[in-house]
Amino acid sequence: MSTQVKMSIQLKDETLREIEAVIPRYPQSRSALMPILHAVQADLGHIPLEAQEWVADKLGLTPIQVREVVTFYPYYREHPIGKRYIRVCRTLSCALNGAYKICDHFKREFDTDLNVISPDGRVTVEFAECLASCGTAPVAMVDDDLYENLTEEKVVEICNRIKQETPSSTQE
Repeated sequence: MSTQVKMSIQLKDETLREIEAVIPRYPQSRSALMPILHAVQADLGHIPLEAQEWVADKLGLTPIQVREVVTFYPYYREHPIGKRYIRVCRTLSCALNGAYKICDHFKREFDTDLNVISPDGRVTVEFAECLASCGTAPVAMVDDDLYENLTEEKVVEICNRIKQETPSSTQE
């Protein structure tokens, strides 16, 4: 059973209970922001503007204070994603070592564009500002797995593994 949070945003009762339990753990309610955002994203799959506004209201913050956190940290997403989430680092070290070509190769493999769910629903390809592996550039993360020293051949291997997954394991 879900509870209406605001307009079209629905959080599960267990998520609402988790949020209520997190807030008193902190001396200032605003300190609960990141754990609450994690809970919202775990429930909804992303953190849309309506949810950001709800969290702001819940913690007595302005919506921009919540938005600053959501847009700063690459872990948080503002839009739905495919079953697999591919983030290619584009900061200086990765860019100089071919990250843009690597990203283009991921897009071609899945016939998709940046920041959208691929037509088969399998992936979303995005750029990340930093994946903290400059010495092994270019790098990308697929879900929580880091891939370093990427080449087009390595990208093909990664993509083939994803494509070999059964459709039921790539669709929610």
